[in-house]
Amino acid sequence: MKVLKFGGTSVGSIASIQTLLNILGDEFKNQEKPVIVLSAMGGVTNLLASMAENAAEGKEFTAALADLEKRHFDVVKSLLDVQNQNPAFTRLKIHFNQLEELLQGVLTLRELTPKTRDQILSFGERCSTIMVSKIAAQHFKDVLFVDAVEVIKTDSAFGNAKVNTELSEMLIRNLYEANKDKMLIVTGFIAGNDAGQTTTLGRGGSDYTAAIFGSALNAKEIQIWTDVNGMMTADPRMVKKAFSLTELTYTEAMELSYFGAKVIYPPTMIPAFLKKIPIVIKNTFEPEFEGTVIRHDCKASSLPIKGISSINNISILNLEGSGMVGKSGFSGRLFSLLAREQINVILITQSSSEHSITFAVQPQDTERAKQVIEQEFELELLAKKLEHLVIEKNLAILAIVGENMKQTPGMSGKLFHSLGRNGVNVRAIAQGSSEYNISVIISANDLSKALNAVHDAFFVQLTKTLHAFCLGTGNIGKTLFNQLNAHSQYLKDNNGIQVKIAGISNTRKMTFNSDGVSLDTWQDDLQASPYEADLQGFISKMKEMNLPNCVFIDNTASPVPIGFYEQVFKANISVITCNKIGNSGSYQQYRTFKDTARTHGVDFFYETNVGAGLPIINTLKNLMNSGDRVQRIEAILSGTISFIFNNFKGDANFHDVVKEAQEKGYTEPDPRDDLSGKDFMRKMLILARDAGYAMEEADVEIESVLPQASLEAKSVDDFYATLKTEDAHFAKLKDLAEKDGKVLRYIGKLENGKVTINLQMVDENHPFYMLSGSDNIISFITDRYKERPLVVKGPGAGAEVTAAGVFADLINLGVAP
Repeated sequence: MKVLKFGGTSVGSIASIQTLLNILGDEFKNQEKPVIVLSAMGGVTNLLASMAENAAEGKEFTAALADLEKRHFDVVKSLLDVQNQNPAFTRLKIHFNQLEELLQGVLTLRELTPKTRDQILSFGERCSTIMVSKIAAQHFKDVLFVDAVEVIKTDSAFGNAKVNTELSEMLIRNLYEANKDKMLIVTGFIAGNDAGQTTTLGRGGSDYTAAIFGSALNAKEIQIWTDVNGMMTADPRMVKKAFSLTELTYTEAMELSYFGAKVIYPPTMIPAFLKKIPIVIKNTFEPEFEGTVIRHDCKASSLPIKGISSINNISILNLEGSGMVGKSGFSGRLFSLLAREQINVILITQSSSEHSITFAVQPQDTERAKQVIEQEFELELLAKKLEHLVIEKNLAILAIVGENMKQTPGMSGKLFHSLGRNGVNVRAIAQGSSEYNISVIISANDLSKALNAVHDAFFVQLTKTLHAFCLGTGNIGKTLFNQLNAHSQYLKDNNGIQVKIAGISNTRKMTFNSDGVSLDTWQDDLQASPYEADLQGFISKMKEMNLPNCVFIDNTASPVPIGFYEQVFKANISVITCNKIGNSGSYQQYRTFKDTARTHGVDFFYETNVGAGLPIINTLKNLMNSGDRVQRIEAILSGTISFIFNNFKGDANFHDVVKEAQEKGYTEPDPRDDLSGKDFMRKMLILARDAGYAMEEADVEIESVLPQASLEAKSVDDFYATLKTEDAHFAKLKDLAEKDGKVLRYIGKLENGKVTINLQMVDENHPFYMLSGSDNIISFITDRYKERPLVVKGPGAGAEVTAAGVFADLINLGVAP
């Protein structure tokens, strides 16, 4: 036989009770009659507690009582045939009258004792069970209502009574043997003492009732029907990628339950654990879901952990002082005191020096714990052998649980790396010698971010989610969004990465969405956003959203965002930028960005600073990381200048080639911005710094392509006019090169810690001789690539390749551990 327990949501409405009846009909058509344990209707226990407290404070309760009565009566009217309604109404009315009398007594006396509170709370289960048993009798033969007060016997610790297991099991077996042919529908949560007075079984009491019945009757299994798909890898309200577990051991389930997984409670499992009875967690609203099975003989699992559990709000108390060191019995004295005061200690950790003990309690117990500790240790405090108790509030516990942790190295490292990379500070750590559980105490504000980051780290079969905040919606920004949208499925399937654009800003508007701005409608969403553009506001909102695996992407060419990079790094957020102004500013600024990112354990990627989509920065980094030494770097890193000199040949004149480059969109509106070599200089400066040289802009020797008159021209038209007058100068250079079988190239060079940029003539033996179009090219001459240089060549400008470079940086960030 089986024992089925249905929770509050399963009996909370007309529709859910109909579903419950369908489950009973489908599951037990040809099987032995089940035992059904019921909770109160959803929300009723809290309502009863509130009514009792209001009555004790002299407040009115009749309106709430009338609503409670109507809620039950409406179910009876909907689900019972008219001729069967009166017996149900009569039984329910008797209970509501008794409840009213009790509440009136509390109101009169202004006193609510634990005994009276238990009696009041018991009406939730009594009424729901009477109601459902009457309805079930219409569908099944021989249904018997059972008041658990008569068969589950406890002591008189009202509110959390201790069960007399031996006596209770005997009474349950006697009841069952006398009614084997009947379907027993039992009140959960409540029990009775030797005097027949009502007691309650505490948190998770209805589950406990089911386990007691299952143990007494040696049930085949105990089913807990709730409103979620079994035990999940994490709280699905905070971790959207959480998934249901097929099975757990009793130990794993108890660890997860203790640390906040509210699907089932630890005491529930003890009777089942002792008898090795499987517990199945099922979903009333998805009956086809097979459920999570908790059993003693689980199959081997490939998962490193089974789940991540959490307690949302706790306080920690830290007691320290020299008077604790080497003093036997101190911990026993402390925790015996807390036990006497009924203060539950959730977690304990002690330093190996015995100088301090830290423990966690529920927030409502904090002040009482402080008071009794200060009273108990008054002499030690006065003698300065103990420091005054330090209390921290608004904290949370995160725990990873799984029996595989015991034989898998690196569990702690993976946990703390994922927390540290996301800026989650750990206040305390606890790990038992069994290694089934590692628990950390963190800020409650960081709990959601921490859960998602740790879930991504341990369940690698799922996609890792990056939350990107993008600045700039020009050509590069738009193209990046198009590329992400087109390749999102490929990223998931081949890289295990999902990129959510959590924020977008341009110079006019900004918009945010923690679930990701749609890349199909982002322009409309941005336009419709109520938020005016504000860069500090954008950064502040990004930090406030506190999402895991965050990255700030700067797709602008503006100097303004550069001033916020350090602030972003300090918030433990990575930066990807195609804006080269930051890294080509002062060396001190460049060093600060690098050091701050490293200190806070985040990434700073800027591949597009030098070669757009070309892997130049990454190539240099890999050469140096592998121990190679750069002897010389030569490069052409301006697509504009590359185009001009690749086409300045034959009968062409310099003026016409520059004009053509502008018409094709290769130059800035004023071509001097390119031909001055300023942008080229910035790229060479970044390369030199990445190669290990502490250089400033003034250290770069740059030879301008243009005569001084062209540089000083008052307008673009005047600039072109001066080019015409200098035609003979440029023609002479071209003819001289062609005469010697060479071509003109504007080349940057890094050698012996010195950077020069000048116009050179190169022959066919030079790797830059065959350059064409607007391609960029870079040549690395190193200790390993001495005879034949390592050459990287390709398009070095344009929205498509630059956006692709940002995209590549995102992938590198996503695959980082």
